[in-house]
Amino acid sequence: MSEQKLLVEQRGHVLVMALNRPAKYNAFDPETYFALADAYGKLDRDPELRCGLLYGKGDHFTAGLDLPLWTPAFSGGKWPGLNADQCDPFGVDNGKRVSKPIVFAAQGICFTVAIELMLAGDVRIAADNCRFGQIEVKRGIYACGGATLRMVQEFGWANAQRYLLTGDEFNSAEALRIGLVQEVHGLGKHLERAHEMAEKIAKQAPLAVWASLKNSRIAQQQAEAAAIARMMPDLAPLMRSEDVKEGVKSFVERREARFTGK
Repeated sequence: MSEQKLLVEQRGHVLVMALNRPAKYNAFDPETYFALADAYGKLDRDPELRCGLLYGKGDHFTAGLDLPLWTPAFSGGKWPGLNADQCDPFGVDNGKRVSKPIVFAAQGICFTVAIELMLAGDVRIAADNCRFGQIEVKRGIYACGGATLRMVQEFGWANAQRYLLTGDEFNSAEALRIGLVQEVHGLGKHLERAHEMAEKIAKQAPLAVWASLKNSRIAQQQAEAAAIARMMPDLAPLMRSEDVKEGVKSFVERREARFTGK
C-alpha cells in the first residue's frame, strides 16, 4: 500500500518521504494519508532519525484532496482514526503529532492539503513555479486540516481570509511575502536546497532541536506564558546530556560539534 503512493528512504539522520502519484498530480487519497501517518510515526520513534523531508514526485507537490474518496470520512465529521504508532500529518488532534522537524520542498500545483501539510511542518522551500490555492470554498467545503488556524497565525488575519474566503490562487512570490515559504529557488534547485536544510537541522544537537520545536509549539498552541513556564524546567535535563558536553568542548576547541542525541 504505502510503498507505491509514498516512497520512504532514510538518508543518514534524515527520513526522506516522496508523494508518488505523479500521473494524478499526487492527489491525496486516504491511502496516502495512512502511509504518511506511518512514515511520520517512524520519524517520531526512531532515535537515529532527526529530521524529515517531504516532497512530491513529478511536476507537482500535490493537487490536494482526492475529494470523492474523502466524502465518507468527512460526512462522518472526522478524519480517519490512526493507531498508536502513527502520527497525524496535519497535527489537528487526530492522534499524536510528530515531535521532530519536517522540511518541505514544493513545486507546481500545491492545492488544499498541500498548504495544510506545509503549515503543519516547520520549514518550507518552494520552486519558483508554484501555484498555491486553499480552494475548498470552491467545492462547497472549508479547509479542515489546520489552514483556518495556522494561516491566521502565520500570515495574519487579513492575508489568511484573503485566500481562505476566495479560493484564489497565489504564486511563489506571494507565498514568500506572506510567510508560507521561507525561500524560493529555481525548479530542481528548490529540492536540493530543502535537502541541505534538512541535513543542516539534522547536524545540530537533536535533543536541543526537539526541545526548541516543542517550546515553540507550546507558545503557538497554549500562548506565550505557557512556553515561558516550560523554558527553564525543560532546559535542565538537556544540561545533563552528552550533547551539551560535546557542544561546550567543540566551542572551546573551535571545531564543529559531533552530536549523538544522548
